[in-house]
Amino acid sequence: MTVEVSRLSQKSVLFVMAAEAEYGPHLKNLFTPLMTGVGPVEAGVRLGAELAVLKAEGALPDLVVSLGSAGSRKLEQAEIYQAVSVGYRDMDASPLGFEKGATPFLDLPVTVPLPFVIPGIKTASLSTGGAIISGAAYDAIDADMVDMETFACLRACQLFGVPLIGLRGISDGAADLRHVNDWTEYLHVIDEKLAAAVGLLEQAIESGAIRLG
Repeated sequence: MTVEVSRLSQKSVLFVMAAEAEYGPHLKNLFTPLMTGVGPVEAGVRLGAELAVLKAEGALPDLVVSLGSAGSRKLEQAEIYQAVSVGYRDMDASPLGFEKGATPFLDLPVTVPLPFVIPGIKTASLSTGGAIISGAAYDAIDADMVDMETFACLRACQLFGVPLIGLRGISDGAADLRHVNDWTEYLHVIDEKLAAAVGLLEQAIESGAIRLG
């Protein structure tokens, strides 16, 4: 699949997703994403490499949108949320005196705020990590929802000075995960709702509610 930088209201936007299962027919009608693979390592490496190529071509996008599914036991299942902040739950250098979640020697807070809010889409805090979260594992998560890519995408974007928006549909979390079908059950609903969210993003750019450089 050839990656395409999309145009939304005269601005260039690179859409980034992790897995083909999340890329349904409604989103396919709108854009061709960079498909990174699952997890923070894959997301960071693939997006960083793509942005490096685009920079060399003088074609860095005005915006990167990381979108797909997320887990939550407190948010509405199959509903769409935009991340207003994101943290990296795997990082723990606390034995050396660093705050849990803070990357040593990196001037970033444990919870990094994201700069844009799309009118009409619910907001939530997001936690990124390399493990699937289910059941009691949510007890250790200080965020509304969990995913495996957005923080890594953010770090790649920061390296190239490109802003990021995170859009997530809640695919699971109300019950314990026991099979891949527990994740995929609502993806067709999330696909349609994410497509509607992209429409709201375009309206926000066009109206000036979101101002890109």
